[in-house]
Amino acid sequence: MPDRKRRLKILLLHAILLPTLLYVYSFFTLAPKTWTGVDEAVVEKVAKEHGREAKPPLVNTDQGDLLLFVFLAGGAVGGFVAGYFWRQLIGEKKGPKG
Repeated sequence: MPDRKRRLKILLLHAILLPTLLYVYSFFTLAPKTWTGVDEAVVEKVAKEHGREAKPPLVNTDQGDLLLFVFLAGGAVGGFVAGYFWRQLIGEKKGPKG
């Protein structure tokens, strides 16, 4: 008898779990196109209406690890400057002598 209850629980779990997983899968895979940003939805549309097309950027940070490198270099420079002036940044303020 306990084996029958266990099978019923497993069947009930599958009856609930399977449709839920199928729904979640269909929700994320059949979703419409992702949302567009303001640049694509508004600015580019208005620019095309006035005869101005978008130009590619001078430095394209969307490809490769260039943007990561820029943030790394900025953090290194900021860390060096903060370390160099550490005593002035954190040190105790000296009052007027007198």
